[in-house]
Amino acid sequence: MPAESRPHERTLMAWPPRDSLWAGDAPAVQRDVARIARAVAEHEPVELFAAPEEAERARRACGAGVEVVPVPVDDLWMRDSGPTFVTGPDGVSGIDFHFNGWGGKQEHERDARVARRALGRHRVPRTSAGITAEGGALEVDGAGTLLVTESSLVNDNRNPGLSRAEIERHLKDLLGVSEVIWLKGVRGRDITDYHVDALARFAEPGVVLLSRPPAGTARVWVRAYEQARGVLESARDARGKTLEIVELDEPDPSELGRRGAEFLGCYANYYVVNGAVIMPRFGDAKADDRAASIVRELHPGRVVVPIEIDTLAEGGGGIHCATQQQPTA
Repeated sequence: MPAESRPHERTLMAWPPRDSLWAGDAPAVQRDVARIARAVAEHEPVELFAAPEEAERARRACGAGVEVVPVPVDDLWMRDSGPTFVTGPDGVSGIDFHFNGWGGKQEHERDARVARRALGRHRVPRTSAGITAEGGALEVDGAGTLLVTESSLVNDNRNPGLSRAEIERHLKDLLGVSEVIWLKGVRGRDITDYHVDALARFAEPGVVLLSRPPAGTARVWVRAYEQARGVLESARDARGKTLEIVELDEPDPSELGRRGAEFLGCYANYYVVNGAVIMPRFGDAKADDRAASIVRELHPGRVVVPIEIDTLAEGGGGIHCATQQQPTA
């Protein structure tokens, strides 16, 4: 599995339909998705799946730079429902991790078929995984190291009866990694069981961005951050090197106005595209600027594009959750 910073053929996205769980917030979250799609399309092709009855609305919102494909979807979370791409001697192939609504927490009958349909459109070979997972649960450095949270993978709602060692063997075989760094995470407190892309990201091999919760955050999330930092401080990557940890402070809730319990104020949930980084802006001016500066420094040569995603973040996700890269061969 190549690093996200490697060149992309395209970005895959999905359009949340009006009859989705977003209900009255659907128009607002559609505007967020369109904003992301337009920003990404400035740098690489974007293919957006939309229910046939929603396709024209999506085209109007996203503009001519985004290709809208009539495909039934349940929601916008292409990182999790879409395929995870890997490269090899025969080119690019896609892994279908059998999306099951984050352990059956929601019904996603249409999204369960998205990975197969995405691969079929471009005749990309499909690998059926022997485990259930989501793309947001997998963070690689492109040099053989994988970061994951145990809470989202060693979990009977996805992989009943499988041990951590057994799941690790599957991950190594599927993704071509040799070192898996396990962070504990948190079970049952958010719909994903704490995906790693809301906690820790590789900026490059040997450099990990770690999302640090603000003062006043519930103790369960502070403990998860502290545990992750402890593991990363003692870990070695696939090259046998220790890791540099760069902390990315989350915004101060008091600067954001009224936000719901599921709001994801995580700058680390950004998306690296060809020549740019698309990242969230939450409304805490000091934290927004500081995060953009850090990300800019760690991704030299790329333009940093901050955008507002307030409604999408209220649903517990971010820009990375809404996108999935298809690497070039």
